[in-house]
Amino acid sequence: MKKIGLIWRILIAIALAVGLGMLLPKIHEGFSEWFVSLFATFNMIFGGFLNFVVPLIIIAFIAPGIAKLGKGSGKLLGMATVFAYASTIVAGIIAFFAATTFLPNFIHAVGSGSVENAGRPAAEAFFEIEMTPVMGVMSALLLAFILGIGMASISSKTMLSFFDELNTLIEKVISYIIIPLLPVHIFGIFLNMTFSGEVAKVLSVFSIVFVMIIILHLLMLTIQYTIAGSVSKRNPFVLMKTMAPAYMTAIGTQSSAATIPVTLRQAKKAGASERVADFTVPLFATIHLSGSTITLVSCSIGVLLMNDMPVSFVSYLPFIFMLGVTMIAAPGVPGGAVMAAVGLLATMLGFDESMVALMIALYMAQDSFGTATNVTGDGALSIIVDRFTKKEA
Repeated sequence: MKKIGLIWRILIAIALAVGLGMLLPKIHEGFSEWFVSLFATFNMIFGGFLNFVVPLIIIAFIAPGIAKLGKGSGKLLGMATVFAYASTIVAGIIAFFAATTFLPNFIHAVGSGSVENAGRPAAEAFFEIEMTPVMGVMSALLLAFILGIGMASISSKTMLSFFDELNTLIEKVISYIIIPLLPVHIFGIFLNMTFSGEVAKVLSVFSIVFVMIIILHLLMLTIQYTIAGSVSKRNPFVLMKTMAPAYMTAIGTQSSAATIPVTLRQAKKAGASERVADFTVPLFATIHLSGSTITLVSCSIGVLLMNDMPVSFVSYLPFIFMLGVTMIAAPGVPGGAVMAAVGLLATMLGFDESMVALMIALYMAQDSFGTATNVTGDGALSIIVDRFTKKEA
């Protein structure tokens, strides 16, 4: 029997939570409160564990990621990194202005207020367990930068080997504990929201944000390939058509890494030289996540608006800049980008556990499309880097 994909498990969890949340109070009020509280307890434990792991995720992925960026082909590495970071930042800024322009009208139309302040009171956990992280998120980021830059500067093999093993260990924690339990966590959140009478608004926001994100993904690809077409003197839409197999492969695999062979082949067909494509495509699969950034910025604004929290460009620009760096830490698993961004959501945007869970659900609902946008954009950046390196040659 074929394993059910993560997206489908999350959608099933949401559907079950909404159905049970509406049905249980009609059967027995006392039992429904106990049942919802049971999952509220699970969410408390899972949320505490997630907060504990976040600093470890940041250190385990960012430190070796930066260290490995310090090796390679000098100017080619520097140019590729600058273009990838610029593309990610531009994607985030476009998403901010699009989301703040269109989402307030739609989201306010379905009501406002906290997801925990309407209908019945939200169910409480049976008990509390404190899981204090070993350090704060910003401390973890600073430590990761110091270690990563330090390992790159001294070409450390011993430390890099340690962090590679730590990276593998934490990725297994994500793959075998966090990701499998995410549908249960999201089930508990949506069960509680249905119980408190807020689920209709949340599902409306889901559909609105989803449509806007897909449009922004296509817009970003058009911008990337218009630039690539202009520097290479090729038709941008022909280039996009050439990269279409990579887009479709990424939708199916939900993994930039798994799509690398297809992305590499199509980038060469689109005109990137073999020398440049062989170097940049695997690199971009790690550091260029424009599609994921669009999704994270759009979804986070949707969640903030839904909770009647302020959204301003002054507060969001630092988040976007940090998000561009943090994406280096994104694990190579479905939903890896949002897991790497959880710390920033909490510290820079003030997300609580229920908002983080909503964010994860929103993100995972279109993760394959974000990944597809990431890898398809890699082809455009490879063409751009190729043309600039030829000019310097």
